[in-house]
Amino acid sequence: MTSSPRPPRTGGRPDPADATAAFREEPDPSRGYLLDNARAEAGERFVWLAELFDGVTRGHFERLGVKAGWRCWEVGAGGPGIPQALAAAVGPTGHVLATDIDPSWLEAGGGYEVRRHDVAADPPPEPGTFDLVHARLVLVHVPDRARALATMAAALRPGGLLLVEDADTALQPLACLDDSGPAQRRANRLRDAVRELLARRGADLRYGRTLPRALREAGLVDVAAAGSFPVGGPACDRLEAATIRHVRGELLAAGLTDDAEVDAHLAAVEAGELDLTLAPLISAWGRRPAE
Repeated sequence: MTSSPRPPRTGGRPDPADATAAFREEPDPSRGYLLDNARAEAGERFVWLAELFDGVTRGHFERLGVKAGWRCWEVGAGGPGIPQALAAAVGPTGHVLATDIDPSWLEAGGGYEVRRHDVAADPPPEPGTFDLVHARLVLVHVPDRARALATMAAALRPGGLLLVEDADTALQPLACLDDSGPAQRRANRLRDAVRELLARRGADLRYGRTLPRALREAGLVDVAAAGSFPVGGPACDRLEAATIRHVRGELLAAGLTDDAEVDAHLAAVEAGELDLTLAPLISAWGRRPAE
């Protein structure tokens, strides 16, 4: 990822008004990851994704028995929420490594180690040593998903756990389940347009449902999975607005919408007229066999 200016970070939730043109970049069709970390909207998205899904992820950590002294690797961490939660769970006797291809939204000195790492291209850090490896909303965007899974599995100690959470936007493609009027239908058209951009960048819109099989094919045992998705509320609204602003230039450049449609949609979101939802988050976990 490229380095770019950052808006001031105060530790609170980002104000959508902070995502000004000063922090925007022109669309670059050659860039692989549509929702890259190099824009101010990425920080907003991390905040609202954490609001929506951190509780789900922490619940899986608890069920999997994450405890003091564990070594954990957070892959494609994005923002600081999950690394901080893991650091609190493992305590001073444990260790948390948070990596990302662009780690600039992570906080040095937050109780976890930060490294730049590309899970699809780089070898596993400290192979065979981690009690838990976790990735959320990462592999769906990685073209060589099998290689990335193999890298994460190789990082586990015998008996270690891999938890992967990814969306399945083909399973539930709508922005508004209640397709009751023009504003809702416009929201669903724009969601289709974003899905088209993701597919063009190599995202697998059906990936979430394949996770249990993918974990078994990576050599893991005791595989299980669960799904979750929110319907409505301020966090869904804020995430939608940040996402549309993030990809607005790409949508326009691809001819998938126009300024009037985007402006009308953002106004409807801001007015609270839509009950927005997301694709289901599929969480799957498995264990590396004990040697």
